[in-house]
Amino acid sequence: MLRTHTCSNGVRIVAEPLPNVQSVALGLWIKTGSRHETASQNGMSHFLEHMMFKGTPTRSAKEIAAFFDRIGGEVNAYTSKEYTCFHARVLGTHAKATIDVLADMFLNSSFDEGEIEKEKKVVTEEIKMYEDTPDDLVHDVLMEASYRDHPLGRPILGTVNTVKQFSKSTLTAFQKKHYTPSNVVISIAGNYDDAVLAQLEEGFGSFTVSGNEAFEAQTPAFEGLTLERTKDTEQAHLCLGYEGVPINDKRIFPMSIVNNHLGGSMSSRLFQKIREDLGLAYSVFSYHSSFADVGLLTIYAGTGSEQLEQLRDVIDHCLTTLTNGLTEDELLMQKEQLKGHLLLSMEGTGSHMQRNGKNELLLGKHRTNEELIQLINNVTLDDCHTLIEQVFKGKKATAIVT
Repeated sequence: MLRTHTCSNGVRIVAEPLPNVQSVALGLWIKTGSRHETASQNGMSHFLEHMMFKGTPTRSAKEIAAFFDRIGGEVNAYTSKEYTCFHARVLGTHAKATIDVLADMFLNSSFDEGEIEKEKKVVTEEIKMYEDTPDDLVHDVLMEASYRDHPLGRPILGTVNTVKQFSKSTLTAFQKKHYTPSNVVISIAGNYDDAVLAQLEEGFGSFTVSGNEAFEAQTPAFEGLTLERTKDTEQAHLCLGYEGVPINDKRIFPMSIVNNHLGGSMSSRLFQKIREDLGLAYSVFSYHSSFADVGLLTIYAGTGSEQLEQLRDVIDHCLTTLTNGLTEDELLMQKEQLKGHLLLSMEGTGSHMQRNGKNELLLGKHRTNEELIQLINNVTLDDCHTLIEQVFKGKKATAIVT
């Protein structure tokens, strides 16, 4: 049974025991990402994530890495638009030692100036690598076309120019402002005992940060611009964006069905028409991104530059036919696919930890698989048709890298 607990300092712990497994998954979730940055801070959340692995007064970066290798565990982290997550998966027998290391990284990172300068070079190379991957880059261009100068329109990694300005003082000030107890969720799932939960509270339940006001995010306007970037590529990479729904919106379930039917699977309309029937693209898909206050439905396809206009015409035709709605059989198939994916995705401790942590951090509530399945089953054809009208009758953002 899922348990939630709020420590005296405001840190939330969400715990799900899974006694029939050998592993424990741990996640430190912080409600700060690239949308919480100013223009000059762009990329700082991601850079701070990197620096957490670069040593403490009692552990070097190499010792942190060697600890997880020595116990046969896994550790990593990632930064998104709205949160940062540090996560580890280890055998249950190593849970207590892992908590010690994660707490030390989180609370006592040194931010050594030499390591900062070295990591600037590393992140600069990461940015350049991303810039050299046009099928990734085009999604960042779409965010800019959708939200322009709003923080959601900026890249998570930042830019070479912003990263080179970071310093120990700016990093520690950013950490102090955003890494506050009320912004932190600890998620654990797997084979652990109550002593492990007590250790989590002892390790994370006493740190405090004072004198900082809560960050107030501004809701972005959907700009619906067209932006094009020129790169030395063999293909033209196209992204189209439409206004979606926020993460806590009741329309999220019809949106999941509509997106899956449009381009979320191999039987979807876009995949069947563009790849299977016409052979215009190898990679074609759609996905929906939900944020606290807005959402974005994205369509992506890559094709030869000489076929770009044909590709755009075919996508427009698919969207026109979509406005006629789904059939009962199509709705049933999408429901069954979503329910199957839901259940199959929850067979590992990492999946449980990720879902629980994200739900607690962003929604402040949890639903069982049975509740989620019922919400999927409750979606009607009218729900889908209404959503399609709302999404595709509005403005469109376009990003092209060619």
